[in-house]
Amino acid sequence: MSTTGCRFEARADGALAVSGVLTFDTAKEAWLELRGRVADASAKVLDLSAVERSDSAGLACVLAVLADAGKRGQRLKVSGLPAGMRRLAQVCEVEPLLAAD
Repeated sequence: MSTTGCRFEARADGALAVSGVLTFDTAKEAWLELRGRVADASAKVLDLSAVERSDSAGLACVLAVLADAGKRGQRLKVSGLPAGMRRLAQVCEVEPLLAAD
């Protein structure tokens, strides 16, 4: 499914891959889509390696997905955190919450 430039794919290895753009324009719809997919699947990894562009709303979306999963007792790991999102997470002092690789 595409959400204004953001795409999602459940992979056979148990990862949920996100690609495209994760910004103010896509974050709300992406959060709703990801929240549902994580709840309905046995995803263990949120793979962000194909995210081409993100901003603070994209970071907030990822943090919200992790929080939602945690509330359901799911352990969701983030992999492939884009460099820009990692820098923003460091500046905001939330990088430890991402359990990033």
